[in-house]
Amino acid sequence: MSSSNNPTDSPADIPVQAPGTAGFPPPAHRYPQPAPQPEQPGGFKRGFGKGIGLGLGLTVMVTALALVGGIMSVVGLGVLVGSTSGEAQATTTETIWGEPGAGNELRAIDISGAIMTSAADGGLLAAGTYGYEVADMLDELDADDAAGVVLLVNTPGGSITGSRAISDAIVRYQERTGQQVMVHVQGMSASGGVYSTAPADVIYADHGSIIGSIGVIYGPFEHYDGVVATSGSLLEAGVTTTGGITQEYITRGTGKDAGQPFRELTDGERQMFADLIQPEYERFVDHMATHRGMDATRIVEEYGAGIFESGKAEELGYVDGTLGRDEFYREAAERAGLDPDDTAVVRLAAPSAFESLFGVERVLGQSPALQPAAGQAFVNAGICGGRAPLVFTGDLAAVCG
Repeated sequence: MSSSNNPTDSPADIPVQAPGTAGFPPPAHRYPQPAPQPEQPGGFKRGFGKGIGLGLGLTVMVTALALVGGIMSVVGLGVLVGSTSGEAQATTTETIWGEPGAGNELRAIDISGAIMTSAADGGLLAAGTYGYEVADMLDELDADDAAGVVLLVNTPGGSITGSRAISDAIVRYQERTGQQVMVHVQGMSASGGVYSTAPADVIYADHGSIIGSIGVIYGPFEHYDGVVATSGSLLEAGVTTTGGITQEYITRGTGKDAGQPFRELTDGERQMFADLIQPEYERFVDHMATHRGMDATRIVEEYGAGIFESGKAEELGYVDGTLGRDEFYREAAERAGLDPDDTAVVRLAAPSAFESLFGVERVLGQSPALQPAAGQAFVNAGICGGRAPLVFTGDLAAVCG
């Protein structure tokens, strides 16, 4: 969890920030929200589908052009989902470990970057993950699609809804198929990362990874002290004050203007926001205690929102061990009852240049980084505006601007 840039005394029942967590700097100026990312139908069975239709008419006078268009349409439809039919077509995948065409298969899903809820949230300045789409992919996998699932994790966390959606889908997959979900932390699994993967059958961290941060943050709540002028435009905004600008984060209606920046939070409002996130924090702690066998009291009183290296994380119960990439895949195959030498790990492949011609923009579940234009910094309505409690660790400015 993070604290404010200008710390203030908090109510006695709000836990003090644990060592090892990072705070947020003042947010950049607000900018118009980006357009939502295109919704992607289906999961592994549906591939990337946005559909291509048959845009080239077959006419007698342009036989050659029609022939080329027909060939491209047939090939495209082989890898894409028709936008009108909505039916599943072939899936474009790539082998990331093992030999292509091996007798056994494990399905890999990435959870990387900030976790958002859905494509309706828009995008970020860095690549991220849509929790609902990852959940959809897990929900569409059957026992005969693969011998198990591996989740490749490198995330600072994000929205509670997106993180919980992934977690619940893991449980549904386990119950539906009787197969294992195995996690490999490849750099970081913080806050929403540990929340989303807690029900997995086994969690390993790669060397040098950091894990932890069980906590909830809400904010920032800004205060402009003594405003004397405001100015701004689409690309530049400004506020002139006599007393400076402060901001506060709550780390757990009375006033309708609560949270607006032209006055400070009252003690009552501060407690109101603390009361809002306290149940989320308690659910987070219970979630980890239930699925990881951790002691809830020790989480609250000792671990806090601390982040730990893989060895310490194993000692505390966040992970089950430290394994390199190749070691993890071999272990995952063996846990699934497979011969590692006859097993391939596959995942959805990034759109090819050919697929991009037909509007395929991204892999299901993944949000590509937005490219700011003319110095404009885009923000995401879901996790960047301080509109909801988050399970996120680190500097939001890195992904929000």
